[in-house]
Amino acid sequence: MTPSHPDGPPERPRRLDLTQLRTFLAVHRAGSFTAAARLLGLSQPTVTTQIRSLEQQLGRELFQRHPHGAAATAVADELAAEVAGPLDALEALTGRGRPGATAPAEPVHLAGPAEMLCVRALPALAPLVGQGVRLRITTGLSDDLLSGLRAARYDLVISTVRPRGRTLTAAPLADEEFILVASPDWAARIGPERVAALGPAALQDAPLVTYAEDLPIARRYWRHVFGVRLTGPAAVVVPDLRGVRAAVAAGAGITVLPRYLCLDELASGALVTLLSPDDPPINTSYLAERPGAADSPHRALVRERLLKAARGW
Repeated sequence: MTPSHPDGPPERPRRLDLTQLRTFLAVHRAGSFTAAARLLGLSQPTVTTQIRSLEQQLGRELFQRHPHGAAATAVADELAAEVAGPLDALEALTGRGRPGATAPAEPVHLAGPAEMLCVRALPALAPLVGQGVRLRITTGLSDDLLSGLRAARYDLVISTVRPRGRTLTAAPLADEEFILVASPDWAARIGPERVAALGPAALQDAPLVTYAEDLPIARRYWRHVFGVRLTGPAAVVVPDLRGVRAAVAAGAGITVLPRYLCLDELASGALVTLLSPDDPPINTSYLAERPGAADSPHRALVRERLLKAARGW
């Protein structure tokens, strides 16, 4: 066991094996020993042996093994954040720096909300693929993705919350306006004029379709627009706003959505706005990255393309 210091984490061995560190980083990024073995051209037992050896050196568990992969521990996240930049720079120097080397550029790992990535970001980035840019996309919740960015799992993250602390930098990307919508049938039954006059009382009998059980977007709308707390369970919960949109357009009830996500439905009449407040809720999304991370021309292309395209979002 590695000796520990009374006021901090265990002391690191003086020398760590670079091969083991490369293997560790591959497992951390791939999320499984099997996937890392394929990427590295190694057998899974070799990867397992190297990780166990590194864990013995450190005196700490790096991954919790489970049937579907390997979950990184907090120690692994900290180590990945420390070694990712130097190892990536070394790989660029020793691999693509050789005369005649033709290895493709590393993919740009972009993460963010599924809806914004699919509806906004990927169409904007599509032309870059013809320029040789390779993309790896991960979807999820902003807090989880920002943690992954700190641990060097991703190069860029589109976040619906502003990152805090000094470990990340962020530029404002786009503003989302949230709107209260329903199908034409439900809009006729409720009456937008009744919503304007009575507020939430006009919506009491309408089924609510939401993104999560705790109604995060709808609760914010009720608080911001109506000045009251939203109570009561959702009728339908779909963990993807595109599914929420589809359910409401088909007549499942009412919901609150980002305006950009339902422009076509509003134009066609498949969805109807139930209220047009003077001060609608607005949420700003950010493009986050790690300061000091080894940059690459392709990551810079993706960053600049997103920032430029977002001006029209």
